[in-house]
Amino acid sequence: MLAMLVRQSLKFIVVAYIVCTIAAVAALVAFSQNVKGVPLWAPLIPFLAIDLLITLRLLRAVTTKLTVLEDRLRWESGMVSKATRTIELDKIQDVRVDQTLGQRLLGVGDLSLETAGGSSRIVMRTIDRPQAAADRILEMARAWRTRGPETPGPRVL
Repeated sequence: MLAMLVRQSLKFIVVAYIVCTIAAVAALVAFSQNVKGVPLWAPLIPFLAIDLLITLRLLRAVTTKLTVLEDRLRWESGMVSKATRTIELDKIQDVRVDQTLGQRLLGVGDLSLETAGGSSRIVMRTIDRPQAAADRILEMARAWRTRGPETPGPRVL
């Protein structure tokens, strides 16, 4: 049973595409009025490179997800080669939310999870409503600890 799915927000990516498009159009207009004899597409080369970087960021965002199931949490990342990390909910000790000023303005933030005995953190960057996600994960972990694995109920294998 899927309890919660967390994906990275696309707000910064959309804003980056819009800003890059506006800047490209402005450069194209300014370049076409001032320089003669140079191909019209020439000023667009730097903006195409920036668009490529934004597209790579988009691919990374849509291929990373955090799935919280009834008794475990699964972090997956990657499209061609995939990395997966599964953690039992009762092992989660610390859930942290970090937000820069820009992230706070857009209502996104970074969610960090630390486990018992784990030396590394799982970090989901730029997710929508990060504090609500953190609270929900902690609530589910607390419920799982209270209920315990002995209690019969639907299980995900």
